[in-house]
Amino acid sequence: MKLKNIGLLILGIGLVILYFLVNPSEVDFFPKCPLYLTTGLYCPGCGSQRATHQLLNFNLIGVVQQNALFLFSLAIFGYHLIVSGVNLYFKKNIYNYLYHPKTPIIILVIVILFWVLRNIPLYPFSILAPN
Repeated sequence: MKLKNIGLLILGIGLVILYFLVNPSEVDFFPKCPLYLTTGLYCPGCGSQRATHQLLNFNLIGVVQQNALFLFSLAIFGYHLIVSGVNLYFKKNIYNYLYHPKTPIIILVIVILFWVLRNIPLYPFSILAPN
């Protein structure tokens, strides 16, 4: 294994341990969202650091409360890993729908809808804003 890869692995493990142990909503040294700081609007990623902490502590309700799109992205990533792994290791040829030409458009529409809806300060849209 190359030294660069070992360094990235150590960095990744360190970040996982940090996010497992430290709740970003209780400390000030984690980076803040520049869009929220300048405009007061939540971006699609707002709450992802807190959602990561909740996920690493097995609190799925907390993940959804911080960023519901986070679980959607994890599901897409998991789907890609499973299909790619099955195709590689079992010599299958399962079609990965993430490579369909319309998939990026559908994902973009979902992200933009989430972005707009989470910034509407009325119930039930306000529950999409991070806590």
